[in-house]
Amino acid sequence: MLTCFQAVPWTLPKLHPDTGEQLVNEEGQPLYEGYCIDLIEKLSEAMNFEYEIVTPKVGGFGKKLPNGTWDGVVGDLMVGETDIAVGALTMTAEREEVIDFVAPYFEQTGILIVIRKPIRKTSLFKFMTVLRTEVWLSIVAALVLTGFMIWLLEKYSPYSARNNPDAYPYPCREFTLKESFWFALTSFTPQGGGEAPKALSGRTLVAAYWLFVVLMLATFTANLAAFLTVERMQTPVSSLEQLARQSRINYTVVESSSVHQYFINMKFAEDTLYRVWKEITLNATSDQAQYRVWDYPIREQYGHILLAINASGPVPDAKTGFQQVNEHADADFAFIHDSAEIKYEVTRNCNLTEVGEVFAEQPYAIAVQQGSRLQEDISRALLELQKERFLEQMASKYWNETARQACPDADESEGITLESLGGVFIATLFGLGLAMITLAWEVLYYKRKEKTKIHTLDVKPKPKPFAQTKKNLEKLTGVVKLRKRDVAKTAKLGKDTVTIGDTFKPAKGVSYISVFPKNEYRP
Repeated sequence: MLTCFQAVPWTLPKLHPDTGEQLVNEEGQPLYEGYCIDLIEKLSEAMNFEYEIVTPKVGGFGKKLPNGTWDGVVGDLMVGETDIAVGALTMTAEREEVIDFVAPYFEQTGILIVIRKPIRKTSLFKFMTVLRTEVWLSIVAALVLTGFMIWLLEKYSPYSARNNPDAYPYPCREFTLKESFWFALTSFTPQGGGEAPKALSGRTLVAAYWLFVVLMLATFTANLAAFLTVERMQTPVSSLEQLARQSRINYTVVESSSVHQYFINMKFAEDTLYRVWKEITLNATSDQAQYRVWDYPIREQYGHILLAINASGPVPDAKTGFQQVNEHADADFAFIHDSAEIKYEVTRNCNLTEVGEVFAEQPYAIAVQQGSRLQEDISRALLELQKERFLEQMASKYWNETARQACPDADESEGITLESLGGVFIATLFGLGLAMITLAWEVLYYKRKEKTKIHTLDVKPKPKPFAQTKKNLEKLTGVVKLRKRDVAKTAKLGKDTVTIGDTFKPAKGVSYISVFPKNEYRP
């Protein structure tokens, strides 16, 4: 009799490709397939024996009961119900007390953590989240305030190009309110703001503003690179220590498995070490007192891990554990299990990924009843299969030639996607659209203004002959006030001023000139 514990890829039911039902042989016994089935068939050919596959009634691989007996696969071997146990059975000291192991048939394997790959959250406006809203508002406020202050200093400084044109014989940039805001905005570009104000006060303000711009651009660039790097990170934890120190991710193991027993044993070891350290510290001799410390020198983590496992609840089998991991799309659930099974599952499920390094490595071996003569025969046959490289071919079949190629290629060195920076292009298109709308408004405004000017010229009344009333003549006559230059000369001119009408009286010290329409009579 041969017992096998169902686990992927070691032993699993052979299903019908169409109906999905488990196939049976001519005698009505269920058929199985997997690594262990291929191995036992090869051993049966080499050793010339027949076998019947049975599965354990309860307990999986088996755990030690309070009365000293075992259940599961180990228990079946103890009571003699089966002769050989083949599967992902690790060699432990507790099991070797009641059963015998043959030579290991699989390379060193251990414990590994599997977690779902986090869903990559992208945003078209990811670059806007680099800085918080209050920072963006502060930048806009600084831009507006700087533009307004440049205009104010240019307007009231006596040394500005506007108020001191004689000091600058060449054309200078006129900092109107609109031009000042444009200068403040373009200072954020590599092109720069252009010509700076001429006054010392304006240049001092611009120098401080340029320093602000340089620092803000450097900060934005550094944070954007960091944000895009974090976005491409695959897992929130990278080791068992990190998993133990955090509280967001829950994790579990298969109940009564070797992994579960490993954490139980490690917690017991931690408790034992703490007890010994406490006794040594409290009862130290005079020679030992100088080495006494009150802080426990060993970091305790396995007790926390076991508490977290019990809080999440151990799963009955590995299939349930992988399903729970796959259901948590936010990558907030991990499964600690055998590394060989995890690596096999990762190659078949593109949503899963390994975390950290393999730890607590142990070999897999076939178990037999204690004192069985099959131990030596199977060990000799396994050595022959190893020489023939059969075990290497089997490992390549189930772990290298799998459905990994069906997974999309997620190269970690790939460039930034359009989904991350698409908002930049949207902003550019928005600016282009706004520019076209502004152009249409400018054209309409210009045409309307030109039409108004033409209409004004058409309705202007034609000049009438000189033989009009004095009132109409005064409307056609323009009077221009001249600047006072010489008082004596102006007084003289004031006496000889040409006047129109009897009621016109020139002011003293002011000269007047009468302007008549072209081609009209002049007195």
